[in-house]
Amino acid sequence: MTTNPTSRHPHSVSQHRHRLLLRIGSFASYTGLSLIALLFLFPFFWMVSNAVRSNAEVMAVPVRIFPEEYHWGTFVKAVVSLPFGTFLLNSFVVACGVTAIVIAVSCLSAYAFARLKFPGREGLLLTYLTTLMIPQVMLVIPLFLIVSKFGWINTYHGMILPVAFSSFGTFLLRQFILGIPKDLDEAAMMDGASRLRILVTVIIPLAMPAIGLLALFTFIAQWKSFLWPLIATSGVEMATLPLGLTLFQTQQGTAWNYIMAGATISMVPGVILAIVLQRVIYKGITVSSGFGGR
Repeated sequence: MTTNPTSRHPHSVSQHRHRLLLRIGSFASYTGLSLIALLFLFPFFWMVSNAVRSNAEVMAVPVRIFPEEYHWGTFVKAVVSLPFGTFLLNSFVVACGVTAIVIAVSCLSAYAFARLKFPGREGLLLTYLTTLMIPQVMLVIPLFLIVSKFGWINTYHGMILPVAFSSFGTFLLRQFILGIPKDLDEAAMMDGASRLRILVTVIIPLAMPAIGLLALFTFIAQWKSFLWPLIATSGVEMATLPLGLTLFQTQQGTAWNYIMAGATISMVPGVILAIVLQRVIYKGITVSSGFGGR
């Protein structure tokens, strides 16, 4: 007489089905995530694809996914056709200057809102955060009048200072500092440390993941900023990279392949910064979890 093996080992059959369902679920998840990643990466692929075409092929119909002929010299021509080095230098100075000031001011104000007790703290914080709802376009005219009054048009400080204060940075760092145990502050105070020393030696090292994220967001936002540099500058000598790329638009037409080549090159600093800061940023997940469990 033969018996059904499934009736002998119902537990093993259940485990086998469970493992099979897990594998199917994992495969479906990875497939879905891969498709989403390809969807998000397609604009970057299309930018590079148009950068290595001739301008006539960029405008050709029907559209081809891959170019018929690759023109790798477009990158070199895009760089030498304009004072590309000047544009890169101006963008680098402005982005780094704004990022440095935003981090410094945000660390100080976030620590004050998170640790110091003073009358009207919550109301002041709420007022400070409401500035996030004001569109940048509404601030352009007042900022231009102030910069013009000080004679800062076509200067680095005229491009940096008006946009170098971020309530978003204050809110981000404040929320992170609130998760750091106050016992560390009290221990440092018992050793005779001042508030400023506690901030520099205790809080900032622990808040580096949030600071790294803020630095990345601020640098990229200023690197690609177009509106304020357009208003605060006149002429090529102080133009940033986004402004410089518009020079490929002339009365004879638009050199779209050169614009795409320049835009591809302009992405490199942001990608490098993201790679450099990724360990610091990802570490913040572990650090925040450790604080939350205390």
